[in-house]
Amino acid sequence: MVITRATMTQLFEGITRVISIGVGATVVLDIWIYLLKRLHIPSLNFAFLGRWIGHLLRGQWAHDGIARAGPIKRELLLGWLAHYAIGIAFAAILVSACGLEWARAPSLLPALCIGIGTVVAPLFVMQPAMGAGIASSKTSAPILNCIKSLTNHAVFGVGLYLAAVATDSFILSPDI
Repeated sequence: MVITRATMTQLFEGITRVISIGVGATVVLDIWIYLLKRLHIPSLNFAFLGRWIGHLLRGQWAHDGIARAGPIKRELLLGWLAHYAIGIAFAAILVSACGLEWARAPSLLPALCIGIGTVVAPLFVMQPAMGAGIASSKTSAPILNCIKSLTNHAVFGVGLYLAAVATDSFILSPDI
């Protein structure tokens, strides 16, 4: 396979767009979470995400309750880094599924579908592993927690779209 300048340029564009879209969408989600906190609606504690990842790296996947698990050094930082890395990974899924053409001319529906689809990760992987059960079944308000997760991921989907529009309009020239 011969790697041409055009191929490298397209690869660079794709990577740049994925990172910009992922970070931008995650910022939109963070603004949403901040607004929820101002309304006294609790959301994910990123220190717990970092704690879970820290224990995962040490070989422990599941916990009875992540809040009761031993703290991990710099868990809050690890949680925030993971939060943004996950946002970038989900943006990569979107761009991979819809193509660079979508990133150059974004539309809301694919971004919203991917955003909502990503709710599978917390409901069926992270919550059970952190001790909350499948779809928050071991919490005091499982339906409310599922609705909050679904809403957060829908907001992330809107963020994917807004970040793609911003990336195309302000960050990357169509002539790249």
